[in-house]
Amino acid sequence: MNIETLLKTNVNDHIEKKKNLSYLSWAWAWAEALKADPKAVYKVEMFGDKCFMDINGTAMVWVTVTMFDKPMTCQLPVMNYKNQAILNPDAFAVNTAIMRCMTKALSLHGLGLYIYAGEDLPEDESKKANHNLMQDHLTAIQDAKNVEELQTAFKDAYKAAGTDKEWLEAVTAAKDLMKRTLK
Repeated sequence: MNIETLLKTNVNDHIEKKKNLSYLSWAWAWAEALKADPKAVYKVEMFGDKCFMDINGTAMVWVTVTMFDKPMTCQLPVMNYKNQAILNPDAFAVNTAIMRCMTKALSLHGLGLYIYAGEDLPEDESKKANHNLMQDHLTAIQDAKNVEELQTAFKDAYKAAGTDKEWLEAVTAAKDLMKRTLK
């Protein structure tokens, strides 16, 4: 396994939800890291005798994950369930932040990176879903029974295509074809 494989790994079945936030299960993520690279290690960075950096009564943790002989470091504030920094955090909150930070550092190696980008699916599945959606729109264009249905189908297809040049060209070509057919 390599970084390319980790980038394409669908982690959706291992995401934990708390309120409106999504977290990748750290235990599952670490197991996947070890499968990908049995030499993987993580290190909690220390600040004197503390495993966190004190910032005006709040805390920031730093974790370095080394996979494929490449270290990647992330930092994360110690936060509550509202994603707000906790004043004078206790050991449990610090430990939770460390494990979340380790998982975030794993994402820099590719595992679950799309979660932090706000996407729902890894790259390959997202492209596949977009392709299927555009195919549906093109089918709706072809199946339009009257001008109103055709206009609606084109409007929906243009919205779905967004800035995707390939699909905009396909929709435009279909529109031109339909214009010629309707004449």
